[in-house]
Amino acid sequence: MPPTEPEASPDTSGAASRGPSRSICRDCLETGRWTASRCPSCGSPRILRHRELDELRIAHIDCDAFYAAVEKRDNPELMHKPVIIGGGKRGVVSTACYIARIRGVRSAMPMFKALAACPDAVVIRPNMEKYARVGRQIRDMMRDLTPLVEPLSIDEAFLDLTGTERLHRSTPAQVLARFAKRVEDETQLSVSIGLSYCKFLAKIASDLEKPRGFSVIGKAEAVDFLRRQPVSIIWGVGKATQRMLERDGITSIAQVQDMEESELMRRFGSIGQRLARLSHGNDKRKVDPSGEMKSISAETTFFEDLSGREQLVPILRRLSEKVSTRLKAGHLAGQTVVLKMRTADFRTRTRNRALADPTQLADRIFRTGLALMEKELDGTRFRLIGIGVSTLRSDETADPQDLVDLQSTRRALAERAMDKVRGRFGRSSLETGLTFESHSRHTTDRKS
Repeated sequence: MPPTEPEASPDTSGAASRGPSRSICRDCLETGRWTASRCPSCGSPRILRHRELDELRIAHIDCDAFYAAVEKRDNPELMHKPVIIGGGKRGVVSTACYIARIRGVRSAMPMFKALAACPDAVVIRPNMEKYARVGRQIRDMMRDLTPLVEPLSIDEAFLDLTGTERLHRSTPAQVLARFAKRVEDETQLSVSIGLSYCKFLAKIASDLEKPRGFSVIGKAEAVDFLRRQPVSIIWGVGKATQRMLERDGITSIAQVQDMEESELMRRFGSIGQRLARLSHGNDKRKVDPSGEMKSISAETTFFEDLSGREQLVPILRRLSEKVSTRLKAGHLAGQTVVLKMRTADFRTRTRNRALADPTQLADRIFRTGLALMEKELDGTRFRLIGIGVSTLRSDETADPQDLVDLQSTRRALAERAMDKVRGRFGRSSLETGLTFESHSRHTTDRKS
């Protein structure tokens, strides 16, 4: 059964043709070179048509309102209700379904603002283990298309389908249309797809027609298409860069295109060079399967500001165990532990420590994070803490036996034994004293 949220209109990406272009029906998958606005086989208006459709190989795939869509799939009573995935009143929105988005709810919006915009929303705490499981299922489907899959997050990835025509006996566009239908048939979720000749434009294209979109940006139209866009659409242009550009009167890509690269570099350094090249659709980045994930973390926002060690330590332990669980599930380990603490006045402190060997153990993550946190406990009140690991590696070389610190080795063995019990009876079947203590009404958790 396909998703029942509002459907986007079909996309031609500005490719009004002077003759028959390749057409693909995204419902019955019929192909041909017909010009009708509806499929001649099934009558569907969801037609994909573009003059360069057979020539483009780089795709960006993004699941639509992923966390909320999973929750709606698993609870059909939510299907026509506004759903927000996030924490308590002091937390932020992780994602929102399209019904809530129509009412003004956005990702990263403070929960109190989201509930003011959509007071009848159903708020659900994130279940990252469930989302990761579904995300892996969809990721495996992507890898059936090509080995060149570069995940950006749990629910989106770049794909390079160069050279796959003989394998699939279809063009990349046909393969992607079949993929989108397969995801709907097997998971009852939907994806939006962007297809282009480079990563930059494929990512932009996937956002054009959400949900259930399939948009194409070809080489011939790229410069004109970009000329009509705000400069904020360029990869890497965040709020700080936008403010810097606005001070120079630059708000549109057209203005960037009209400037010499040397002038942009003189004004803005390396950022200027990136602006010059991307504004003309020049992006030579390759799809990199090894760039799968840069870090794994968990954080929590408190209902009330906290400053005491006795309050913060149990929370840090619980967050460390959540990070450890995700590392073990993904057969990963991290070599740098990163602590994040946000003060009551919204100032963020980030501290990190590199380890001699990569780890996936909650005990080691916690103890390293604790050493970093104790230096910050000077009476400052905090509204958020988080712990994570970066510099990710395979777990093959993780946590070698410590022949000097025998207590550390014993704790590692105990943790592995606890993992086996939890794997058989569930995570709540066995908890440390610290994690049991931390299950309180002080926090609302998030992971990344």
